[in-house]
Amino acid sequence: MKTGEYCDVADDFAHGEKFSCGQSVKIEKNVKVGKNVTIGNFVVLQEGTRIGDNVKIDNFVVLKLGTILGDNSIVEDYSLILPDSRIGAKTKIGTHTKIGRNVVIGENCKFTAFCEIRDTCQLGNNVSMGSRCTLSAGVRVEDNVIMKYSFVATDTPVVGQENVKKVGTLKRGSLFGTNVTIMPGVNVGENSEIGACSQVRHDVPDNEVWYGNPARFFKKRDL
Repeated sequence: MKTGEYCDVADDFAHGEKFSCGQSVKIEKNVKVGKNVTIGNFVVLQEGTRIGDNVKIDNFVVLKLGTILGDNSIVEDYSLILPDSRIGAKTKIGTHTKIGRNVVIGENCKFTAFCEIRDTCQLGNNVSMGSRCTLSAGVRVEDNVIMKYSFVATDTPVVGQENVKKVGTLKRGSLFGTNVTIMPGVNVGENSEIGACSQVRHDVPDNEVWYGNPARFFKKRDL
């Protein structure tokens, strides 16, 4: 194990071969790390964190209680992952990205920079987000969904149900252009495409192209 200056590492820290970290790294008790893991400077791994093999964590990163990082994942500078979230293998968390509590992210996903994925969101495999995208708490994103930069999936409180909010689902293979806003509770169908700068106020069926503010049907996708 190779560590830099001013590190605070718990006595029970378990790691594989070829582990290294920079300076001012704090590793709390009950943390387990696989082989070929590299950690930068000013990083905190809180209690119960689990990190797979061949993982790279850059500088000024905090992994809160019980975070799980899959094999071959990357977490870039200034990112924060809140407690009990799971990040799948080969997923890249871009710089200045915040992952909420109890979030599940699949394999081979990519988040460019300044993204926010709020509490309890569930994302499938092969999901990508451009910079400055936001998913409100509880949004579900299925496999192979692409969101360009400044995408927002919003929420709203459910009247009469304390602490319950209405959110939608982005279904498998859906595509979203730049500056798209999905209004609370709206679902977007499989393989559907939403044009740039659209505000989507109604459910979109499978295999359709919509655009505009408010977004309206344009045509069927030729798949």
